[in-house]
Amino acid sequence: MFHLLGIFAAVIISFSAIMIRLADVSPSTAAFFRPAYALPVIAVLYVATRRFDTRSARRRWACLLAGGLMGLSFTLWNYSIGYVGAGLATVLGNTQVVFVALVAWLALRERPPIGAIVAAPFVFAGVVFVTGVGRPDAYGEQPVLGVLFGLANALAYASFLLVFRRAARGLARPSGPLLDATIGATLVTLVLGILSDPGFDLEPAWPAHGWLALLALGSQVLGWWIILSVLPRLPALDTSVLLLIQPVLTVVWGRVWFAELLSPLQWGGVVLVVLGVAVMTLWGAWSRAAALRALRPPT
Repeated sequence: MFHLLGIFAAVIISFSAIMIRLADVSPSTAAFFRPAYALPVIAVLYVATRRFDTRSARRRWACLLAGGLMGLSFTLWNYSIGYVGAGLATVLGNTQVVFVALVAWLALRERPPIGAIVAAPFVFAGVVFVTGVGRPDAYGEQPVLGVLFGLANALAYASFLLVFRRAARGLARPSGPLLDATIGATLVTLVLGILSDPGFDLEPAWPAHGWLALLALGSQVLGWWIILSVLPRLPALDTSVLLLIQPVLTVVWGRVWFAELLSPLQWGGVVLVVLGVAVMTLWGAWSRAAALRALRPPT
């Protein structure tokens, strides 16, 4: 049952980039409405469990900061989608696993896992191939610029994960941290839209509103709420495989909905990036499973 729920959530989230393209609004507009539409729903969920929220003010501010990084990530990702398409932008976003290891090593002095060292060359070689290396058959309005925004998104999202992980550590109920992070994301995307995007529009026409609401309520609320609820109940290896479904499906949806015809070189890049991310996540899952087995008393 939990496996089916996890697959269902991964499928929902895989449509995020597709709904952004269908909304056909500026990058900052889509980035703003994604947390803004989700905010009332998360607030209601928080009110129902507010009595269990015993966090300090410092941890709440940390969640707000994490949310700001998430809002920056949303904005950068949307620009990447515009330049290189939904599928490739989503694959590039999943390079965040490499940046998580890198930032944790440089900023937190956490030793990088062996899986990260093994996988990093594959991931970054794949990123180079995704640019199309200047070939005329490369897909995307501006593939190189799309890759740069995609990597910046991955770095911002990795920073969000690290800050949010530390701020929400040890909490059984995610509604409080999620509410604070969503508020932070809404504020940052609003400021970025006003300051940097001439096309920023707080009143997008229909059906853009419908796609943006579906993005917020489907991917941002339902999809991630299921994942946050299901992941602790699944083995780490199964969790890692489930999370790899999303970028692969988004590439498929991009091909079906928008005829995103990748060049052979870009397809090779997708394979290398997904392979590298798979090595990192599966290696981490195997390592955690081995550590847990080592802690068990002999029978």
